[in-house]
Amino acid sequence: MYKCDGRGEKARKSRNRIRLLLKREDEIHFAGRVLCDLKSHFPVVYTENFFIKFADDIKPSTCRRILKKHGLKIKRELSYANNAYFTSAEEGTGLKVFANAKRILREPDVELCHPELIRPAPRRVAFDEQWHLKKTTINGNLINQHAQVEDAWAFSEGDGTTIAVIDNGFDLQHDEFSGSLKIVSPRDVTRGTNNPAPGNNDNHGTAVAGVACANGLHRASGVAPKAKLMPIRLASALGSQDEADAFVWAADHGADVISCSWGPQDGRWWDDSGPMHDQVVALPDSTRLAIDYAVNQGRNGKGCVITWAAGNGNEPVDNDGYASYARVIAVGACNDQGTRSAYSDKGQALWCCFPSSHGRTSLTPGIWTTDRSGTVGYSNTDYTDDFGGTSSSCPGVAGTAALILAQSPELRWDEVKDIIKRSCDRIDPAGGNYDSNNHSLLYGFGRINAKHAVQLAQPAQPRFKTIHTAIQDVSIQDLRISSLAVAVGDKKPLENIIVRVDIEHSYIGDLIVRLKPPAASGAASILLHNRTGSSQKNIKRSFDTVDTPALQNLIGIVPEGKWTLSVSDRAERDTGTIKQFSLELVI
Repeated sequence: MYKCDGRGEKARKSRNRIRLLLKREDEIHFAGRVLCDLKSHFPVVYTENFFIKFADDIKPSTCRRILKKHGLKIKRELSYANNAYFTSAEEGTGLKVFANAKRILREPDVELCHPELIRPAPRRVAFDEQWHLKKTTINGNLINQHAQVEDAWAFSEGDGTTIAVIDNGFDLQHDEFSGSLKIVSPRDVTRGTNNPAPGNNDNHGTAVAGVACANGLHRASGVAPKAKLMPIRLASALGSQDEADAFVWAADHGADVISCSWGPQDGRWWDDSGPMHDQVVALPDSTRLAIDYAVNQGRNGKGCVITWAAGNGNEPVDNDGYASYARVIAVGACNDQGTRSAYSDKGQALWCCFPSSHGRTSLTPGIWTTDRSGTVGYSNTDYTDDFGGTSSSCPGVAGTAALILAQSPELRWDEVKDIIKRSCDRIDPAGGNYDSNNHSLLYGFGRINAKHAVQLAQPAQPRFKTIHTAIQDVSIQDLRISSLAVAVGDKKPLENIIVRVDIEHSYIGDLIVRLKPPAASGAASILLHNRTGSSQKNIKRSFDTVDTPALQNLIGIVPEGKWTLSVSDRAERDTGTIKQFSLELVI
């Protein structure tokens, strides 16, 4: 990064001259001014690119007309969301990207729009042989604070599963990644090639991949040694379109599990007064929709299981929009003494923890795993003994998810997440301060127990999915309640529910939409839409237990009876029609 300070006309001309000189270099794709985070003063770069999503029912010709109206060129149509585009503004737009985004959002047909804002993407590595897999002695110390992984191998070693690791590069010539068909669908989303080899100092990905699924034929085993590895190199800045593309690649090429040991810059874990501490970084819509795509479309609709490193700043994981997203599993770190690693992020979004380094004085240097071959990695050998941070914990849980899916491949992603929750051991009961739901802000639901998880994943009784649909035009009048009902005859307890609605209306901010279960079930109505969306048109979408947690209250009821979609129009002038209402029930 070249820094050119100063104000006034002379400084402006100097910056423009430098920018033009830099743009002549073939390897430089963007040169412009940078912003700074108000709290941390960390650089944030805008690239004059935009992510834009139009409403699902808008015609492509209308989308293109609106993009042209605002001077935007389509760089790519994004396959993971309807009517979504990655676009570029005219060169030299500069800081006007923010005003342009606001103007574009005022278009009634535009649902989402934001400039591509990128930040440096640090890798989660704490400061400071396989004790995390089994009881062992290291340097004369008996270590018995492992995740029961070796015991789990009696039931599952990850056969038939694929773990996608999104990271900064991979040494695929390493002995522990060799063998028949170990590597599948490699990709570099930053360079746009199928060669995810690391660049200079890109050591992180090789170590992460080793924790997840190294073969274990030489000197290091992953948690799921027989799982295949899909290495996806992402060396772009945080918030780039490339990170969204990585999830789409993984889902489209057969990943069962996706491991992400990266995220926003951490604060210094030992200094809670530092400028980076407690900064809030949101998950971009472009990446969120790509994660949703992997969860909804991956594994033939059963969903990819996505694990995420909680962070190494000893700060709230809930401030990290990536790790705290409800459709991923936020993983913290615990140490070789069975307590929380000093740096590990904490909070309500934390789901579980997995053994890693400590950060302070401990019995071991960290985690033994694969390193780049020769002397170019963390060590002077092909292995390192001091890998750590939640970067190491995250692939440990990803490997455990692969063990679970190898045992029971029909499980949905959320069922795997629930099994991980139920498998956890409540470590540090005195200091963990577990609540009535067995959740701790320091450990999540505890340290994962891989053997218990695999046992919980024994194939269950077959489930059945039924779909019940009502198609009828029902008029929505001002200041009235309209409804459409569907009859359900299923008499077994409900295990999962997805509600799909198709409502045409010229101003959805007028509407309150509720789902009313059968009266005999005793369940209360569920609020699906509460006058949000302002002047946007139409509600055509699905509601599930993740984006609408209140639907979880229906799990366990007998669904037999009349289900009603109720639409209340609370304002005058705009009217509409209920077109369709359907329930997808798993019993």
